[in-house]
Amino acid sequence: MTDGSSCNDSVFEADVIESSVIDEGAFQRLLKRAGRTIAAPALEALEMVMDQATPPQARLTMLAALTYLLIPTDLIPDFLPVAGFSDDLVALTAVIGLCSKHITPDIRLRAQRRLDRWFPL
Repeated sequence: MTDGSSCNDSVFEADVIESSVIDEGAFQRLLKRAGRTIAAPALEALEMVMDQATPPQARLTMLAALTYLLIPTDLIPDFLPVAGFSDDLVALTAVIGLCSKHITPDIRLRAQRRLDRWFPL
């Protein structure tokens, strides 16, 4: 860099994978599997909230915690190191606790059926 060149003048070489090398079917299955993995707990939480047998206070707490996790404003801004995510951790702990306490085998079965409809194997 002492010879007058800048960082922008650097040359990087990389091999490009040809599209004929990529197994698109395998890639699609991987993406669907990842989608199923992420969607499964969300659908269980949804089924728990919609289940009339779930106590109203548990349903309300679940909705409040999920809403808090999804809204862009926080009690403690996320850009603050460590402290920024502490309030999110409290909401996430509430969600996990409610799920472990109130999700029944029937709720899991309904969530699995919905998952199979939305993300067919």
